[in-house]
Amino acid sequence: MKIDRLVSIIMILLDKKRMGAQELADMFEVSPRTIYRDIDTINLAGIPIRSISGVGGGFEIMSEYKIDKKVFSTADLSTILMGLSSLSNVVRGDELVNALAKVKSFISAEKAKDIEIAANQICIDLSPWMGNRNIRPYLEMIKTALQDHKLLRFEYTAHHGNKTVRTVEPYQLVLKSSHWYFYGYCYNRDDYRLFRLSRMSDLQMKQETFFPRDYQKLILDYKETLAAMQKEVKIRIHKSILDRVLEFCTYDHFTPDGDEHYFVSFPFIENEYYYDILLGFGDKCECIEPQHIRKEMKRKIYNIAAIYGE
Repeated sequence: MKIDRLVSIIMILLDKKRMGAQELADMFEVSPRTIYRDIDTINLAGIPIRSISGVGGGFEIMSEYKIDKKVFSTADLSTILMGLSSLSNVVRGDELVNALAKVKSFISAEKAKDIEIAANQICIDLSPWMGNRNIRPYLEMIKTALQDHKLLRFEYTAHHGNKTVRTVEPYQLVLKSSHWYFYGYCYNRDDYRLFRLSRMSDLQMKQETFFPRDYQKLILDYKETLAAMQKEVKIRIHKSILDRVLEFCTYDHFTPDGDEHYFVSFPFIENEYYYDILLGFGDKCECIEPQHIRKEMKRKIYNIAAIYGE
């Protein structure tokens, strides 16, 4: 991959100080012309590389770019590199190259192997397994709008499929529970709203700018509120969906029921979202109690069956 080659070139120049185009081309099995293009890309990313002509010449990173390597510990650098690597499918290539190179410029040769091992012990991948479109263009556009204070216009599909066209002042990008959102002031609602990117379509950045408001920081921690609303329901599940149920509660909520089944104290809030979770387990899950939730589950199942007829 090109980004791997770019990062490698930066690391080599940080370590060896100076290398020629042909030497780099032989190392990466590409043409010298490709190396020259790579050097231009690295320069555009903000990393100052200069060319020295004559005998012993080549490319080198300007010495002023090097920074004191004792500022961060091995653990600090490993954590930063893990975080940056997780953004590879979100951040533009040149931005990531620049950030990675700056962090790696702190790493001394004697620490490099330890940091590489530690950084690779945890993998953070923010991309979906399947299904969702690539939202990277939307992230880039929203990020640009945030920086330039530009209005955004898009079609938004809310609950029950209701579609509206929104014009919004963007204030914050949010990654919560593996989903991307952005927080902004909606002109249609005259209030702040949180928009999920997967529900947006036809996103456009308008030429009009706005003067930023003194907005309240978005509250993302609802633990106390949810704890007050949440109750536990008793469900009986087949072992084949154990992994899926474990996404919502820990194994200490499980009690074996023979060799094939478990009773589970399942965290539940009485709303459509949680009923849909239980329905999504299909015939591998039975709601045992409380009775009023079991009764509501039966009603929903009868309604689904009626759609398909006999």
